[in-house]
Amino acid sequence: MRDLVGWIGAQFIYALIWIFGSRRSPDDVPWLVGPLGSEHIGESPYAETAKREGLSLERRAGTGGLIPRFDVLASPTFDPARVHEKIRAFYENTPAYKLDTWATTYFPARIALWLLVTTISRKVDQLNFPLDGLDTARGMTSEIVLLKKPDGEIRYTGWFRKLAKTGRVIYTGFYMTEKPPRQKGRCVKVVFPMPNGNATVLLEPKNDEANGFRIESIGKGLGDAGFYRVQKSGEKLRVWYIRTLHETFHLWVDDDDLVHCEHDVTFLGFRVLTLHYRVSGKEKTATST
Repeated sequence: MRDLVGWIGAQFIYALIWIFGSRRSPDDVPWLVGPLGSEHIGESPYAETAKREGLSLERRAGTGGLIPRFDVLASPTFDPARVHEKIRAFYENTPAYKLDTWATTYFPARIALWLLVTTISRKVDQLNFPLDGLDTARGMTSEIVLLKKPDGEIRYTGWFRKLAKTGRVIYTGFYMTEKPPRQKGRCVKVVFPMPNGNATVLLEPKNDEANGFRIESIGKGLGDAGFYRVQKSGEKLRVWYIRTLHETFHLWVDDDDLVHCEHDVTFLGFRVLTLHYRVSGKEKTATST
């Protein structure tokens, strides 16, 4: 029964993409092109993408970051130099840090989130968002995956995260930076493969009033920062820009020099989910000589 409901839910989403999306050639939206998924997601998109694009694959990388060079985000509206060095260090060398995570969900959007997660997300093993605080009671795993070009340049940084309690995948993500045509500078681009498509989030970087960092997927239309649902349609892509679905990340450093992050998801103006992170450096293991 759950598989049937999941199939019906997936067909409903495909229908929405068809109704509200537009058919585009990949050459017309190169800033939006990203890894696509097969029928089952889990961790498979990393190996599939590496094979498809001729990239080398490094699992459980000990170096590398979500944004290997933070300064590439510089623009007339964002100054990377104003961001606290600990936040920059986390983005540029993510494997050196561990995350303590807990979640808050909100009524009434929690009902829609529950339907999405218990049907579609669990069927494809992707975007299994925690539904209550107990889901994150044992924490969340964090693995950095590097996909490199033949010359050694990082093409994608993968961030693979699972709920430690259940082993279900929260995020099979690909991180990079990209400049959409309607933005003044580069955005943080995150691609989450889905069957024969993906969910792509373009997040605009912003300075806060102190030395923190914000990235927001809020825009007005195609070519802006925002949330895009992409589905392969023959040799072209069907693209749905979802103006009412927003993600915001706010990072700051507390008085104990620990980095904190609040990740808010809102839909139709309703807050759906907040993921709270506390970021701290991993303890180095002493080696004997």
